[in-house]
Amino acid sequence: MRRYELMLLFRPDLEDDKLQAAVEKVTRAIVNAGGTLTKVSPWGKRRMAYDIQHFREASYFLLHFDIAPSQIRELERGMMISEEILRHLVTLLVDHGSSMSEDDIPPAVVPVDAQAEDDQESPADAQDAEAAIGDDAQATDGTDEEADTAAEADSAADDGADEAAATAEDAEEAEEETAVQA
Repeated sequence: MRRYELMLLFRPDLEDDKLQAAVEKVTRAIVNAGGTLTKVSPWGKRRMAYDIQHFREASYFLLHFDIAPSQIRELERGMMISEEILRHLVTLLVDHGSSMSEDDIPPAVVPVDAQAEDDQESPADAQDAEAAIGDDAQATDGTDEEADTAAEADSAADDGADEAAATAEDAEEAEEETAVQA
């Protein structure tokens, strides 16, 4: 058995006795399906976000109950054909407050970097870590060479631009000296 929450929106034009009869009809269906009610809360009439069957308001009810999951579909089928119910929503309530024992909690994983810094590390572990790092370096060598080649090309382009700028500055200084001498 699982715990469920059911939100019901009834037509706002129902009289109080017909509204109570409709709620009792739903609660009887839950009990007849083998469920047990834990809470029935009337929320009263409230304005809806949008029109449903040309109604702008609805009478809201919230029910909490325990029932077998296989019975939910039959309950929903009954609510779908009811003329008094505008909308319904069945939600599974999950207990987030369950406590775990220390045995259920997995041990923390120590990162490889922290193990390398440990003074009491065995030589076999150090060799395994170095081999793993070596494998990673070999796997990325091709991309590193490409990155180095691209960086060299960018550097050469920057050097060429710097040389052109220096030549332009030298030419301006020479013109200024010539103008001063004249």
